[in-house]
Amino acid sequence: MKDQETPDQLSAAKKTPNNTEIPLGRQNYMLILLGVIILVIGFILMSGGKYDDPNVFNGEELYSARRITLAPIVVIIGFAVEIYAIFHRPKKQ
Repeated sequence: MKDQETPDQLSAAKKTPNNTEIPLGRQNYMLILLGVIILVIGFILMSGGKYDDPNVFNGEELYSARRITLAPIVVIIGFAVEIYAIFHRPKKQ
């Protein structure tokens, strides 16, 4: 007869990981959270400009420097933080 593994041995083999590590560390996850917060702030800065009357158009408020310049810059910074957070490798001691 062939050597057969018992169910206990099979379940023990499934439970033990094969030398795997978590791909991202605590610092990476904190940076990802920071990037998400920056993105949310950027999208909040971009929002607004709704009017109750559809016949009224206030281009000055709709095309303000906050919505056209500041908000996209904040969103781009948020995406840059996200990219850095994913690719950042912690220093090994």
